Amino acid sequence: MTDLPKSRLVAGFWLLLAAGLVAYHLALVFAGIVPNLVSRPLHMAFILPFALVFGVTAKGRLYSGIVLAVLGSGAAIWIALNADALGDQYGFLEGRGQVVIAVILLAVVLETARRAIGWPLPVVAALALLYGLFGQHIPGEFGHSGTPLESFLGTLTIAEGGIWGSLTGVSVGVVSIFVIFGAVLNAGEAGQGFMNVAGAAAGRLKGGAAKVSVISSALFGSISGSASANVASTGAITMPAMVRLGYPKRLAAAVEAVASSGGQIMPPLMGAGAFVMVELTGVPYTAIMAAAVLPALLYFFAVWVGINAYNRRFDLRGVPAEDRPKRRDVIVTSLFFLVPFSVLLWAMFGAGFTPEYAAALAILAGAVLLLFNAEMTFKPGQIRDRAMAALLNAARQVSMIAAIILCASIIIGVLSITGLGVKITSLIIQGSGGLLWPSLLLTAVACLVLGMEVPTTAAYVICVSVAGPALTKLGLEPLQAHLFVFWFALLSTITPPVCGAVFIAAGMIGESWLRVALTAMALGVGLYLIPLGMIANPALLELAQDPIGALVALGRMALGLMLVSAGLIGARGPLATLGLCALGLLITFSGLWI
Repeated sequence: MTDLPKSRLVAGFWLLLAAGLVAYHLALVFAGIVPNLVSRPLHMAFILPFALVFGVTAKGRLYSGIVLAVLGSGAAIWIALNADALGDQYGFLEGRGQVVIAVILLAVVLETARRAIGWPLPVVAALALLYGLFGQHIPGEFGHSGTPLESFLGTLTIAEGGIWGSLTGVSVGVVSIFVIFGAVLNAGEAGQGFMNVAGAAAGRLKGGAAKVSVISSALFGSISGSASANVASTGAITMPAMVRLGYPKRLAAAVEAVASSGGQIMPPLMGAGAFVMVELTGVPYTAIMAAAVLPALLYFFAVWVGINAYNRRFDLRGVPAEDRPKRRDVIVTSLFFLVPFSVLLWAMFGAGFTPEYAAALAILAGAVLLLFNAEMTFKPGQIRDRAMAALLNAARQVSMIAAIILCASIIIGVLSITGLGVKITSLIIQGSGGLLWPSLLLTAVACLVLGMEVPTTAAYVICVSVAGPALTKLGLEPLQAHLFVFWFALLSTITPPVCGAVFIAAGMIGESWLRVALTAMALGVGLYLIPLGMIANPALLELAQDPIGALVALGRMALGLMLVSAGLIGARGPLATLGLCALGLLITFSGLWI
């Protein structure tokens, strides 16, 4: 579970380093103001060993990873130690030694991201760097005037306009804390609590096994923020249960893939997207949660309706009474996530603390609960294993997200330095004829293509950096534009040809991925329509300002999605399908003319 080396000395080193990483990020919350050129480089220094070395067995990759981790961590620590002096240089490198440090930092960031998530994002970042270095030789409006090497590299590496920019600040200050919170919850009984609550709430219903998957994936996904992790964890329980009850394999896998993908749009974590949105839009975290919650619930409602429609074609039985959790187990295990979540919500909304401070308090509550199990007994060996799992999983997940964000920060930095972002924005507006809806469709296609090869958060950051300004210029509110892009960055989780959640679910259950994908697209139709519905019905995002208007928009869209799902899944004959889908779409987008 923890992938620790067999050597006790090496295992002890990794546990100590993981504990240091967790303690460092918690200390930043309670320490007050720490200079950005100290906190952010130290963040990178902590994550590099886990991103480049931990769990690596191939000798060549291991030794090269050690070299890169030492060089990158050393360069980052040098930045932190010389933060005051570097601040006076205003992003201009002085001397060959600083140029070497800048090159090391950029190269290590690119290679770390490549090892963490593959080639596409680092390739885009490398192309951005080449554009920044040589773009002055490009003729026409897409060239730039040129920037001195020392200024260009310095802005990216010793100032707050590149890898130490505001995006990395989000990773350091908020994302890491919530990822640690999720790792602590997952190490204890919270995951089983999610499953028990879902089983008790929906197990007895028609299609109950599928509905248990929907509820448990929504709950689990709200803290994991990863569709793949969601499928692998909850799917290992829900998919075999559905197959045992006679559900078609393609449907069982599709339900899990679609429900797990929804975890990334479910507050509070939203795959780290909510916290990146805070930085990019300037909208408070609580306002983003309020805006995101109704669309997320609408998505899971559409999946629920789709399961009911499939129930007309197949006999989707509920979970047998003997397999449902006992009331005592439901109550006890639910406390393992209710207590930390209650602390989190009280601290944010009751006491008015910042999200990161509230999450830190919730982590402490979750850590105390690691001392107990569902039988309410103390088992020292179990407590030790849970603590180790929490520390190591937190370190690995923080490192994965940090690798993505540091690499994406290079792209954001180059767009800012060269003005390329403004030029792409102008191109989008010109290509769409200055019309909003063609721009939305162009953006949706770009999100789908980007999301095929990079994680959702990275696809969102890149796409919103170039398309977001165009959408706001065409009349969208910033939060509308950002939520639209973030939702469409999720498309590739269930949409061929690259559909990560579908591939994992299909592989786990032994079914054709294409059959699973087609079923998932019908079940997950809300993922395609709700982002567009947010634009047509902007009141849906205004729960905090206009709750009645938001609920009216919710009801209207829920009815529309119900008809579309019935047409795609439950209708008999092409005419009935077309009629129900057309009526559903008219109602879903009725905000355009009401």
